[in-house]
Amino acid sequence: MASQDWFDKDFYQMLGVSKDVTDADLKKTYRKLARKYHPDSNPGDTKAEAKFKEISEAYSVLSDKDQRAEYDQIRAMGSGARFTAGDSAGGGGFEDVFSMFNRGRGGGTTADFDDIFAMFNQGGGSSFGSGRFGQPTGGFRGFGGPQKGADVTARTTLDFVTAVRGDTVTLQGEDGKPIKIKIPAGVADGQKIRLPGRGRPSPDGGENGDIVVSVTVRPHPVFTREGLNLRVLVPVTFTEAVLGATIEVPTLGGGPVKLKVAPGTPSGRVLRVKGRGVSTKKGKGDLLAQLEVAVPAHLDPAAREALEKFQELEPKENPRDELLNKANA
Repeated sequence: MASQDWFDKDFYQMLGVSKDVTDADLKKTYRKLARKYHPDSNPGDTKAEAKFKEISEAYSVLSDKDQRAEYDQIRAMGSGARFTAGDSAGGGGFEDVFSMFNRGRGGGTTADFDDIFAMFNQGGGSSFGSGRFGQPTGGFRGFGGPQKGADVTARTTLDFVTAVRGDTVTLQGEDGKPIKIKIPAGVADGQKIRLPGRGRPSPDGGENGDIVVSVTVRPHPVFTREGLNLRVLVPVTFTEAVLGATIEVPTLGGGPVKLKVAPGTPSGRVLRVKGRGVSTKKGKGDLLAQLEVAVPAHLDPAAREALEKFQELEPKENPRDELLNKANA
């Protein structure tokens, strides 16, 4: 966008908002206008298409914090100013701008350009080129290239299995049109996915911005995630833990695997199943089966009698002796 456009165009008026409009109200207003004037909703209507381009341009500037501040500064500085062609003597056309800095010296061509160019970090003596204030390719804040378009943020909530395996999901864009997004395998809760070039257009012919998607993953009723590993809590009976056993353990999205529980296994021991965790380009995790001894809530008389006999025969050791000794050390 050339500098003249920033003086000529009232982006606030284009969107029908005040200069102190909040970001939320600005977005709400833009979406409403975008739906109304979008070419897909007005096929063949050139006026609607022109209006859509106009409001998109206005929103691309006002929705970006830095661009909006620059735009407000330019508009305040150039209140009523216009860059018009000079007369044959080389004077005129810049009076309104120069008068703001009290640099005019009786009109003509003797005005000092230093203060004006210094505002834009350019040295005196530069000439007005094809870009804004002498920059060769636009981009008000930088040199040598146009600005990148603003990023667009979005959110999506995935189920646990989709996040682990990856999938393609569809989100609704700001203009109401669907956007397909590929979710990579192994995406984690809170992770952000960046889609280059699918954000807002540049105001002066540069690259488009990106879409940045924040991901929320719903918890799984059985599995939890630890990096690339999956953890599952597996109950075992008292006798399985004491005598040993072969048990079945579930896997995510596959059949169960058989694991051996060694005799005398304590509650909390973790058995590892290689390669049955989360698989990504960075590697593959394991399945961690954490054993937990299940204590029966009800015993029939025969089982209680058998257990009481065992209690009489079990080693007379207090498993809390070491704990108590450490606490009193």
